Amino acid sequence: MPLALWLIVVNVLTFAAFGYDKAQARRDGPRTPEKTLLTLALLGGWPGAKLAQRYFRHKTQKQPFGKLLNAALVVQILAVVAWFSGVLPPLN
Repeated sequence: MPLALWLIVVNVLTFAAFGYDKAQARRDGPRTPEKTLLTLALLGGWPGAKLAQRYFRHKTQKQPFGKLLNAALVVQILAVVAWFSGVLPPLN
């Protein structure tokens, strides 16, 4: 799967997962584990996660979730730097 398509898919999925979790929180229903939300963000869905946080007003005050979500961005930035510097092999 091309990288651009992957990023679109994972961000839409991440946004939807946050929305679903917020809806379940309102209904007192079964929730999406934070580990799942953070994994989606780490896999490239960080922009979708941050957009969903603001749009749904969800998990904006919760710690350490917020710090871990921001750490996912740092990991992604380091991966991109490593990729462009040749430390990581090219994506095909």
